[in-house]
Amino acid sequence: MKITILDGHAANPGDVSWDDIKALGDVTVYERTPPELVVERIGSSDAILLNKVQITKEIIASCPSLKYIGVLATGYNVIDTKACREKGITVTNIPAYSTDAVAQHVFACILAFSNRVAEHSASVHNGDWIKSPDFCYWLSPLTELSGKTLGIFGFGNIGRKVAAIGHALGMRVIVHVHNEKSFSGNEETVSTEELFKQSDFLTLHAPMTPETDKLLNKENLSLMKPTAYVINTARGGLADENAVRQALEAYTIAGYAADVVLTEPMSPDNPLYKAPNCLLTPHIAWAPKETRERLLGIATENIKAFIAGKPKNVVN
Repeated sequence: MKITILDGHAANPGDVSWDDIKALGDVTVYERTPPELVVERIGSSDAILLNKVQITKEIIASCPSLKYIGVLATGYNVIDTKACREKGITVTNIPAYSTDAVAQHVFACILAFSNRVAEHSASVHNGDWIKSPDFCYWLSPLTELSGKTLGIFGFGNIGRKVAAIGHALGMRVIVHVHNEKSFSGNEETVSTEELFKQSDFLTLHAPMTPETDKLLNKENLSLMKPTAYVINTARGGLADENAVRQALEAYTIAGYAADVVLTEPMSPDNPLYKAPNCLLTPHIAWAPKETRERLLGIATENIKAFIAGKPKNVVN
């Protein structure tokens, strides 16, 4: 089996092993593949693995040997799954591999806002504590999370993990779910409007759909407490980034943290670039080594299942 990995650097910049996948066939790994080289590099491959490389209907038509596409992520919007289905190409993804890592990143952002560790450490290293007339000082208000309201939009695997951590910290947890009839948690369910109104910390865990497009818009942001914070580790398109910047500048909300933006890599004209009270990380919530090892393990099992004629985690 000829397997080509089109953009392996994101999942494996060299700190984990491709060996388990290499044991399954003739494997070629490219760190990155620009659009103009996709067809050439796929060539006569039976299978390809990718993360963010776009696979269009035209590319599929140009690669008649292709039988399998494995996405090294949960989201698979980069693939024309309809065209793959029509050509009999199996497409799989990697579900639920990053739940713990993303939930951890959510609270890294929440704690960055509540405890301001980085700012105070920088101040100390700048000599401010040495010069202080008092044994302690703080640069901005510090927040105790116990008793605060944690709002969660979307209640899949990650949302439930975030809720569990929130409960452990003594937070009141409220959630908005797509279908309350199928909800099985103990948390209080609320409308979107009440979620924005009541949350001290609001975290987003929903897919990108017409209903969630620009969920963080001017109207919803205006409902929030001026002391509230929003964390987005889901999809950049959930936020109207201009509206978020305006809310930050007007102190409609106290802060925004995002691991995702609408266009990635970030463009220099992104409204969030250098916005006040805005924490931005470069799409790394999924990236701990342990998480990526789990991802490649699931990817290997997906290929094995396909070879055995019993494909799993199929998305088309």
